[in-house]
Amino acid sequence: MKHPINIVKYSGDVVAFDVDKLINSLRRSQASEELIQQIVGQVEDQLYEGITTKKIYQMAFKMLKGKSRVSASKYKLKKALMELGPSGFPFEKLVGKLLAHEGFSTQVGVIVQGNCVQHEVDVIAQKDNTHYMIECKYHSDQGRFCNIKIPLYIHSRFLDVEKQWERQKGHEAKLHKGGVYTNTRFTSDAVKYGKCVGLLLTSWDYPIGDGLKDRIDKSGLHPLTALTTLTKAEKTKLLDEGIVLCKELHETPKILEQVGVPKSRHKKVLEDSRELCGIH
Repeated sequence: MKHPINIVKYSGDVVAFDVDKLINSLRRSQASEELIQQIVGQVEDQLYEGITTKKIYQMAFKMLKGKSRVSASKYKLKKALMELGPSGFPFEKLVGKLLAHEGFSTQVGVIVQGNCVQHEVDVIAQKDNTHYMIECKYHSDQGRFCNIKIPLYIHSRFLDVEKQWERQKGHEAKLHKGGVYTNTRFTSDAVKYGKCVGLLLTSWDYPIGDGLKDRIDKSGLHPLTALTTLTKAEKTKLLDEGIVLCKELHETPKILEQVGVPKSRHKKVLEDSRELCGIH
């Protein structure tokens, strides 16, 4: 049996390389099983003691991109969310679009009067008898988690807003809830507290099976930063124009010309966008 190779995670923790984790992350890209096994074999051949997970990801991504651009885009979803910055507003917009897709009426970036003071709320979402006040915590660094301070602070803001909401006509029977969405992860204490006070917590992979990665894959609402056919500068220009999703590119293709993407690449960009959001 081969001696296990130790790798270094984003957090700095040293763990033994787990081939199943690599296989599962590649399966999310929906590449063929044959291609996944081929990439895993090539990555394993290049492993060395102390290699970082970042380096392993880069190797796998490069191999995937060479074979299937759209699979590579799906594979880089976590990184694509990190590239939405630096303001965090595109992430709020993405969360708003996700909730709208799920049947909520949404408002992004709203000033709300609380019982004591005014609050700027990232996303307000309403459906039937539920009324959510959601705060989006965006990090451009994978190693940064949401600790307990975040839900503590959000919950106290929510309680102030809830008092005001409950006084509104027609709100007596509504279920009011506060929530936190983050593109990274929550610490175990943050989850424990959030559950205890009834906050909606959503992170990259929480709740299990219903985190951001699952909901984005299901809805096809991939951020345009996932596209491998656009340069970093082009992505930034599009985000500045308020375009966040591949789907929006597909709906307003003229925007590519407006931000200066060469005509020769339009077809590729739009084909990838279409395939990524599952539009046939």
